[in-house]
Amino acid sequence: MNIELRKISISEINDIVELFNKYMIFYKQESNPEKYKTYLKNRIDNDEATIYLAYESNTKSIGFVINYTCFSSVSLGKIVILNDLFVLDNYRKEGIGNKLIDCSINLAKEIGAVRVDLGTAKDNFKAQSLYERIGFVKDTVYFSYSFNI
Repeated sequence: MNIELRKISISEINDIVELFNKYMIFYKQESNPEKYKTYLKNRIDNDEATIYLAYESNTKSIGFVINYTCFSSVSLGKIVILNDLFVLDNYRKEGIGNKLIDCSINLAKEIGAVRVDLGTAKDNFKAQSLYERIGFVKDTVYFSYSFNI
């Protein structure tokens, strides 16, 4: 299998929309490709996200990773947030998720970030296993809280 990983620009926006829609459905969100296209387009246009796509044979998009950058006062540095990772079902267990995560780690190194953070659903055991195999460590010191607006 010939897999190519590419950082995408606005010209490849259509290559990610169908995948992102499937990702959102996986996380129990409504199917709404146009809404998601607008969201992704805004992130790219405003330079608010770095998105990598995995292509099979240079044509068919089969997976993606979306990264956001923020800062940590305690660490005095940048942090890459690996916010979204998705690979089509029939391409899983081929190492594509690993390669996409490598894109996030390499991005962090390129921009001088101090770490890569990520989160996943408590019942997403496959993802947890992958992250731990790569070397991510589950936080046992801090709790995570959200305040919905």
